[in-house]
Amino acid sequence: MTTTDAVKTAVPPLVRSFAQLSGLDPDRPVVTLFSGGLDSSYLLLRLRRMGLREVHAVSVDIGEDESGPYKRRVAQALGARIHLLDRRAEFADRFVAPAIAAQAVYLGIHPVSSTLSRPLIAQSAVELARSLGAQAVLHTANRSQNTLRRLNGALRLLGYEGAYGSPYDLDPVTRDDKLAALRAAGVDLLAGRIVSGDSNLWCREFESGILDDPELHEVPEEMYAWSRPTVAPDDSELLTLTVERGRPVALDGEPLPLTELIERLNRRVGAYGLGRYSGLEHLDHGEKVLEIREMPAAWLLLSSYRHIESACLDAELIREKRHLEQVWVREALEGRWFGELRLAVQSFVDSCALRTSGSVTWRLRAGGADTRSITAGRPLYLRAREEWEDEAIAAESAPFAHRAEPLLTAAA
Repeated sequence: MTTTDAVKTAVPPLVRSFAQLSGLDPDRPVVTLFSGGLDSSYLLLRLRRMGLREVHAVSVDIGEDESGPYKRRVAQALGARIHLLDRRAEFADRFVAPAIAAQAVYLGIHPVSSTLSRPLIAQSAVELARSLGAQAVLHTANRSQNTLRRLNGALRLLGYEGAYGSPYDLDPVTRDDKLAALRAAGVDLLAGRIVSGDSNLWCREFESGILDDPELHEVPEEMYAWSRPTVAPDDSELLTLTVERGRPVALDGEPLPLTELIERLNRRVGAYGLGRYSGLEHLDHGEKVLEIREMPAAWLLLSSYRHIESACLDAELIREKRHLEQVWVREALEGRWFGELRLAVQSFVDSCALRTSGSVTWRLRAGGADTRSITAGRPLYLRAREEWEDEAIAAESAPFAHRAEPLLTAAA
């Protein structure tokens, strides 16, 4: 029997409860996804209590709020080895950029975010697990979080050879019980949080806790970091975004890597109170949960891209692309980022992106923004309508110019 076969015999390939973890070999490595939050910290505690000697907590830095030193302290206090992986540039290039070109907005309500980050996090964990010969990759999503199917779907499509999944799926633990267990273990952290949060360079998102009820919710203003208005009511400024072959490349004429461009836009656009979203997103069986997010850079980037795209592409092509955009979103959102259908749609999106180059100049103002210029390298738009009409009529009439017979002749 091979080592992989032994793991599959001891632990079911899909982990859904804490009871299933009893089959783990205490002498073989286990990789856990670690955010520094309550759920992932409690999982480390449980694994330590089970006697696992080699637990690797992997934290993928894609621009989230939590600091590396904070995560390191928590992981070390719980007996795990921390792996802090900087994937910010890769996240922007391989996941955010395609989402901009695909206009990845969930049902027209809000741009997707964790949909983009989960495949990269899963891939990073699988790479680490394979290098360590780990027997399992564990995460802490529960069934009221869309992350559950996104991580499980990515781990499945990546073909990870060991066990994987979340013990919280069928075996939830109350917040108070997790806090009490961690305090008893000498780790008294995270008690002040009133919502569940997720953040990266593209989005800051809040859900659960005081935001559980869609019929009655109010987000404390202090929870917003990027979109808190800081300009005077009558302030405004001009901002120009440039796209080349489907990729944002410059801000006000200054070439920038996508990570820095997003960071600057989050500050500049957010200062005008722009980029806040709220909406319901469905779970596995159709139930829906409320999510609040702030995405100032996304707000402007997606709008700019559509303007430039409309200047470069035929209207019928854009209509078909709009349909396929939601196919792209569906496949990515349902945990099939690495699936054949999303990849096929991505090829279509990429072919459109190759012809999408230009710039948009905006006037930002408190609570809104207006376009001031839309330019394209090979535009389909008109700049002088009357001249175009004269030229079009002349071109259409040219073949008949030699037939100068009066219309009355035929009538007579």
